[in-house]
Amino acid sequence: MPAAQDTIESTMNGLSIKDNDIKDIKDIKEVKEIKEMEEELKDEYCDPENPVVVRFQDVSAAAYKIKNGIQRTPCQKSHMSNMTEMEIFFKKEFLQYTGSFKERGARYTLLMLPAEQKHRGVIAASAGNHALALSYHGRNLGIPVYVVMPIIAPIMKISLCKQQGANVIVTGEDLGESKKHAMKLAKEKGLQYINGYDHPHILAGQGTMGLEIVEQVSDIDAVVIPVGGGGLIAGTALAVKSLYPHIQVIGVESERCASFKAALEAGSPVYTKVQSTLADGLAVPTVGVNAFATAQPLVDKVVTVSEDFIALAILRLIELEKAVVEGAGATGLAAILGGRLPELKGKRVVIPLCGGNIDTAVLGRCIERGLAADGRLCRFIVQVSDRPGGIAELTKIVANVGVSLKDIFHERAWLRTDIFSVQVKCVVETRDEEHGKELEKVLRERYEHVTWGPHNA
Repeated sequence: MPAAQDTIESTMNGLSIKDNDIKDIKDIKEVKEIKEMEEELKDEYCDPENPVVVRFQDVSAAAYKIKNGIQRTPCQKSHMSNMTEMEIFFKKEFLQYTGSFKERGARYTLLMLPAEQKHRGVIAASAGNHALALSYHGRNLGIPVYVVMPIIAPIMKISLCKQQGANVIVTGEDLGESKKHAMKLAKEKGLQYINGYDHPHILAGQGTMGLEIVEQVSDIDAVVIPVGGGGLIAGTALAVKSLYPHIQVIGVESERCASFKAALEAGSPVYTKVQSTLADGLAVPTVGVNAFATAQPLVDKVVTVSEDFIALAILRLIELEKAVVEGAGATGLAAILGGRLPELKGKRVVIPLCGGNIDTAVLGRCIERGLAADGRLCRFIVQVSDRPGGIAELTKIVANVGVSLKDIFHERAWLRTDIFSVQVKCVVETRDEEHGKELEKVLRERYEHVTWGPHNA
């Protein structure tokens, strides 16, 4: 027998283990247990090793099965067609009963369950639209629905899911943790886990929107689709390209979570860091394996958009289309407004407005952000006399230009120049960007120290 201090090596899971290092052995056992647990909780319908490519027949079947359970939403010409120099048609999916396109895939997936599974029920992890869609159609079809929502989920959406009769469990710091809990419950209770953007039936259901688009609008040149997990663009691209291969299919992501673009560059789904974004419904760190396998050969181009243009798109839709659309649903228009697709000028373009479930507080912030991006909400810093009438003169100048003063703040203590001067920070509302430039010109002619723009606040 070798001495206890001698090194005896064995192999566990391909790793070299020293038997005199009990801590390492325990650590490896824990890793092995975690791997085994992950294998047990694996989603059989979304296997990275064997991705499913959805077929056009699946989309056609879905269209027939769900036609009596969802809205055939309008696809109407936009009031923004002239200003964008292209014929834009909006597919208004936010008019679905629960406010998003997710109803299509949810209903089809529930209808395709075996009878025994319909009795047991289904479960999903979602912070919003997928949870709402499953809850509503589950109640409609008499199928028990369990929804695991992260603690960051909007209270409004949690309440709505409960109102629809779903069994709502709020747990997990983020959607990833909620999904693990949902998968565990699925195994324990015999529930079917339904991935909201990658289950094959979900993709087929979402594709029915594409069939409606080509029926409602003739001579389409391009369809511009928001991309998160990839389910909508996969199903829609399949439907559109199968019938009209010449139509361009263009994906749009928030630049703060460009997971589909990263997957295209890598050749397969890869993890992408998610940052806070107005398009929270698109903030998926890894696109679906089935969605990517289906969409990759069909998508012509993917672009990203900034937060400012997402906010501006929300504002434009409210003002010109009288439509309240969430950030994720407005990203297609954001790409047009941001000049990301100049090749579409003069073309006939369809843009799905795929969701309208936006919190009131967030909507208010989006409107202000949109006004700023549009040059209609401006801020500046100007140094004026601190003697009586100094600030009054400034406000008179602002009023004479026809600008509305929204906010004003004056600062003395940290001013390093004239002790009889005051630094004034103002937020003003103008008609448009040119109106703002007119005010800036007048201020610079009157005052020596003027700083214009958001970067100085």
